[in-house]
Amino acid sequence: MIWAIAWPLAAQQEAIFPDDLYPRLEAQNCRACHNASGVASGTRLHFPESGASRDTITAFGLDLVQLVDRTSPDNSLLLVKPTNRIPHTGGPLIQADSEAERILASWVEFLASRAPPMTHSPDRQAKRVREPLRRLTHIQYDNSVRDLMGDRTRPARSFPMEDFVNGFTNQASSQAITPLLAEAYAKAAEKLAKNAFRYGDENELVPCEPRDSTDRDCAESFLRDFGTRAYRRPLDDAELDAYVGLMLEWAADSGDFLAGAATAVETILQSPQFLFLTPQPSGSLHKQFEIAARLSYALWNTLPDQELFAAASEGRIGTRAAVEQQARRLLESTAARDTFDGFFTQWMRFDRLLNSVKDRNRFRDYNQQVAESMAEESRLLFNHLVWNDADFREFFASDYTFVDDFLTKLYAMPDPEVPFAKTPYPEGSMRGGILGQGTFLAQTGKPVLTSPTERGLFVREHFLCQSIPPPPPGVDASLPPLALGARPMTIRETMEGLHAAEKACASCHKLVDPIGFGFERFDTVGSLRETEPVRVEPTPQQERQGMKAETHELPIDSQGYIAGIEDSSFSSPREAGRILAESEICQKCIVKQLFRYIFGRHETRQDAAMIDRAYNRFKQSGFLYRELVLALVVSEEHLGTDWRD
Repeated sequence: MIWAIAWPLAAQQEAIFPDDLYPRLEAQNCRACHNASGVASGTRLHFPESGASRDTITAFGLDLVQLVDRTSPDNSLLLVKPTNRIPHTGGPLIQADSEAERILASWVEFLASRAPPMTHSPDRQAKRVREPLRRLTHIQYDNSVRDLMGDRTRPARSFPMEDFVNGFTNQASSQAITPLLAEAYAKAAEKLAKNAFRYGDENELVPCEPRDSTDRDCAESFLRDFGTRAYRRPLDDAELDAYVGLMLEWAADSGDFLAGAATAVETILQSPQFLFLTPQPSGSLHKQFEIAARLSYALWNTLPDQELFAAASEGRIGTRAAVEQQARRLLESTAARDTFDGFFTQWMRFDRLLNSVKDRNRFRDYNQQVAESMAEESRLLFNHLVWNDADFREFFASDYTFVDDFLTKLYAMPDPEVPFAKTPYPEGSMRGGILGQGTFLAQTGKPVLTSPTERGLFVREHFLCQSIPPPPPGVDASLPPLALGARPMTIRETMEGLHAAEKACASCHKLVDPIGFGFERFDTVGSLRETEPVRVEPTPQQERQGMKAETHELPIDSQGYIAGIEDSSFSSPREAGRILAESEICQKCIVKQLFRYIFGRHETRQDAAMIDRAYNRFKQSGFLYRELVLALVVSEEHLGTDWRD
């Protein structure tokens, strides 16, 4: 009877959260920061995804007990943070003595009165994300036809451009085959098939000598070999019969065995089994072929080589140890270096760097060659750390770089004895790691001015894996012009005044601008400067009065900080790099960025345990990047299997 009375009361109290408190938190947009990719991703508070069910919201509310002090509820983080009684990055979201505060305090009291939650270790058998069907990327398509047919014409260069999603161009959510792409596939397949047999079988695709144009045995031999390599698994009987029938029909009509072979090749190259990495049921005869293909495309961006394919054929990659052995072998190849060069090129957005425009009249030492040298500088740092098994945290904190004479002029450094050799920064240099390189500093600048906002956004998105909401529609992001006669102001002073006055802008800008301010000693092309030149142009009326443009050299305040990371004040790229290198948020972001590239999608809540396992292996190895690669590509989640060893 007591239970019968207590249960409705508890249920009624629990309803406070989804019915009253949660909508208020949503109205304050708490989820924008408190999610796996938000500014507060490093905290214990992660909101459910938008559109979550009532049960999920209720469970989330009950789980907030971890932020409640049972002995002193009034001092609970859940209460004192959003009310800003202790510093909260987002400022006061719940006002003192408001109805919202009373409801929150009531919820804290309710949680404090409940029995302590049961603790348990992460459940590795939790429901997995259903992996999306992934299409070959353009580079994978080109590599595949090269290794399948010996064709090096790179037909995918004529395909529609791939879009950047989640920071990369290989994301499954953007891989739909549009009518335009389907037409491009058809044209490429036709051309590839014709070229394959234009001068006979010069690439030796047919493993037999046909007796006549309709030699069935030779056709079966050819299609069993070619089709198996194209599908990355053996053809089943129905598939083989269908292709043999098609090939012999065309060969009979033309009287040419190779014409029939070309038709079969053209058809196979448009098959979903070739264009997509198709999953196979766990435990099926073809599962090891899928494992081989996923491993090869993750590490080489192409189909499995003979050794890996043989291992799958013989059933030798059914254990984690066997797959990791193959993965280590693949990582030793130059093909792996090409694959991860592609990853790095996208992660650092070299496309933006190489297309950045600067005022040539003001920055005469900057040109396309300099931009290409900047990309090479960053690429060499990445390769040095990855392939020499160095501590990858040096990507942010290195006291050396790789420069040529184009860059030393821009950076005011002595020329290296050998271009792009490993070169220490001069003593006392403010540069360090990727943040001291032009790849970061130049691509985040405007033609004339620096952009603290863009620099802060780059750090948040690329190095902390945190997303910042876009500005409201219709917002003019340009800085107001300075008037002659008024007090000249630096970019920092202008932005601080502007964003303080616009409350709609301030909430986001205070998360990114303070980061960018820490790089203000470096101009828009990445050169160190002592002062900020501020040029004030006269209005037409002032020009008619004979007034001339003025340039003022103003002192720079380059003190910055990273909201959400404790003790994160800095005033140079070197200091910022050291903060990021030691930040677990940044270290886990390295894992997440590689996850997105290898899995072809954004991480979800269900991926948290697997990402943690990969991070732990990365950390325990001394932050060796290749160990991180192995942790992800050999994972059960990536290969869609359950290891028995």
